[in-house]
Amino acid sequence: MPFESHKHIDYKQFKTSYRTHLCGEIRKDNLNEKVSLCGWVNSRRDHGKLIFIDLRDFSGIIQLVFDPARSSETYSLAKKVRTEFVLRVEGLIRKRSKDTVNKDLATGEIELSVEDLKVLGKSSTPPFLLTETEKVDEMSRLKHRYMDLRSTKMQENLRLRHAIVSQTRDYLNQKGFLEIETPILAKSTPEGARDFLVPSRLNPGKFYALPQSPQLFKQILMFSGFDRAYQIAKCFRDEDLRADRQPEFTQIDLEMTFVDEDDVISLIEGMMAVVFRKVLNTELKLPFRRMTWQKSMETYGSDKPDLRYDLPLTDVSDIFSGTSFNVFKQVLSKKGCIKSLVIKEGQSFTRKDLDQLIEMAKNYGAGGLVWARVEPDNTLKSPIAKFLSTGETGSLVKKLKLEPGNLLIMVADNFLVTCNSLGAIRKHIGQKLGLIKSGYEFLWVHDFPLFEKDSRDNTITPMHHPFTQPDCESIKLLDHDPLQAKSLAYDIIVNGQELGGGSIRINDLNLQKKIFELLGFTPEMIEQNFGFFIKAMDYGIPPHGGIALGLDRLVMILGQLESIRDVIAFPKTQSAVCMMTDSPSGVTNKQLQEVHIEITKSD
Repeated sequence: MPFESHKHIDYKQFKTSYRTHLCGEIRKDNLNEKVSLCGWVNSRRDHGKLIFIDLRDFSGIIQLVFDPARSSETYSLAKKVRTEFVLRVEGLIRKRSKDTVNKDLATGEIELSVEDLKVLGKSSTPPFLLTETEKVDEMSRLKHRYMDLRSTKMQENLRLRHAIVSQTRDYLNQKGFLEIETPILAKSTPEGARDFLVPSRLNPGKFYALPQSPQLFKQILMFSGFDRAYQIAKCFRDEDLRADRQPEFTQIDLEMTFVDEDDVISLIEGMMAVVFRKVLNTELKLPFRRMTWQKSMETYGSDKPDLRYDLPLTDVSDIFSGTSFNVFKQVLSKKGCIKSLVIKEGQSFTRKDLDQLIEMAKNYGAGGLVWARVEPDNTLKSPIAKFLSTGETGSLVKKLKLEPGNLLIMVADNFLVTCNSLGAIRKHIGQKLGLIKSGYEFLWVHDFPLFEKDSRDNTITPMHHPFTQPDCESIKLLDHDPLQAKSLAYDIIVNGQELGGGSIRINDLNLQKKIFELLGFTPEMIEQNFGFFIKAMDYGIPPHGGIALGLDRLVMILGQLESIRDVIAFPKTQSAVCMMTDSPSGVTNKQLQEVHIEITKSD
């Protein structure tokens, strides 16, 4: 069910010296009442003897009627009014005739017969019509954001955001959390993405960093005995952007002491249930499904699978253990795997479609893919058909329950490349064939690897962050096989998007130092980057854990939108530019001198 902001409005709170009502609240119950309204001109129609103006405020639209027989002065002034003028009007509410009722408007059965009109603000010709913002180029919308924000769509999106934040705060407050802010000007610490740096005028040559997250601060709050705390936290990361990523974004960030994974997961499930019930009037089925990282990757080729449609992956490596097909043989000799995906409606895929799938697999690191069509006699028509034995073909048909008309896709490579390639293809096919059902499918993915290997230099990096607790069985692996270690981390997924992630944190000083060392930090680097944190861990640290949920993404998902730019009042473009203010921008030499910075030209 879509969000309906009018159900969350207490109209009585908006009465002021300028107005008695909001435009969108007037109904038949107000017939013959004298009211005062304020708003913007949404449209104007001059019918010669009568002028009609649709007046808009955030609550909705009401039709105004200007009749020279009622007030010639007001009628004359209405002739000069144009779109987006700001008006204050007084008059009587009257019923529309049956043939003029507008069923598309909540106020469509009534209108205001205007007796007095005041122009509070004039407007130049708008850069675009608010009723047609869907047709307007996004760059134009962002440049004129002050206009775009007047549109019904943006008004609803930001009211949805407010409602979600309000319900989240109420829920966490009732659960005993304290809302505690942490610094925006902080220390630069290596946490995965690039920092935004802020030079210090009072400390020449030194810099603050805008926080990528409040991770260290919220853990220190737990060290300090606050038990549980949260904040609606601004976070900053200097990284390449996309539809669901911004250089500055907002997290619902919380931390708790004396908890395990189940405690955090249960709390968040309860919060999601309340938000969906109160905001969308939708009941979520609890508890959410859970799946290990290994199972998620093996079955769906992703650690954030969309469960609104089927299309599972199946490992068929065993079928080709003795294959003569050289590509498969080489992959298996290197301890790789062969995975498959069966498309029931395979007849609709043209050769061009198949070539697109091949390119998609290559984009994710695979050498390509193998496809095969199932013929009426259950044989396989494929470019590699001549390399497949009768036994291999029969085993594929039996294991995958292939039927005539099916399309079989196979990728052979190392585990991650195979999974990622087929995972992307699975998502593409789900969209192409319209397999995605409506509704919300939540999932917890857990038992993540503690580390992953950086393909660029073969170093190990944390899968989440360096403060994630390994599970008990994995601690003994750290000395000889750290890449096999599992973590007490958990991600919450909805409809194929990661909504947030968290973990139980390390509360043992020696273990924390060991994790830093495995990541390549020398004692000097540990002291330089995390000295304050390490010192704090030396004074009795409780078991603790938490999670951070992407607020922007949550609003985007509940609003069924495609971009988080539509749920942020003043977002940046994909090149990190604010079109409205033209930032980032240059500064004066005096400003640079004050912070002891000199700009040099690159070669």
